[in-house]
Amino acid sequence: MKTVYETAKTKMGKTVNALVSEYGAIRAGRANPQILDRVQVDYYGTPTPINQLASVSVAEARILTIQPWDKSVLKAIEKAIQTSDIGINPQNDGSMIRLTFPPLTEDRRKELVKDIQKIAENSKVAARSIRRDCLEKLKAMKKNSEITEDDLKDGEKEIQKITDSFIKEIDEISDKKQKEIMSV
Repeated sequence: MKTVYETAKTKMGKTVNALVSEYGAIRAGRANPQILDRVQVDYYGTPTPINQLASVSVAEARILTIQPWDKSVLKAIEKAIQTSDIGINPQNDGSMIRLTFPPLTEDRRKELVKDIQKIAENSKVAARSIRRDCLEKLKAMKKNSEITEDDLKDGEKEIQKITDSFIKEIDEISDKKQKEIMSV
């Protein structure tokens, strides 16, 4: 039964990590290097993340600078950013690229909060799905006489406790991100 608990904790932990990385990619009006994590540059025929081709740093609160190690890739980085879904126009000065993040409008903030809630809800659904799978494993163990009826009840309570703790964590992360968006 402990392996079922550990499996639940591991999988739900991965769900929370995925949520945090997804939230990191949301453009919140501040310069955040994580926003470029999904952008791939065609580097000699190979899709390559920007952070492997250049140093990405926050110059000011709303400005991100991208300094490629190989100047010949500057145009490719610029093109990759333009074709991505981040919605910021890069400024190329010949040696580096600057991304200036515009301040958020009230409508955009509300839209981002809805997106945050939707992502959080998807994470909760994933956690509940993991709970269901773990409960099915426990019931199969009971059916195969590996555990008793009392063990099954205790196991169900423990899986529910684990699920509740991860759902609470998802809610806390979501609330924190929503407050961050509304305060920018």
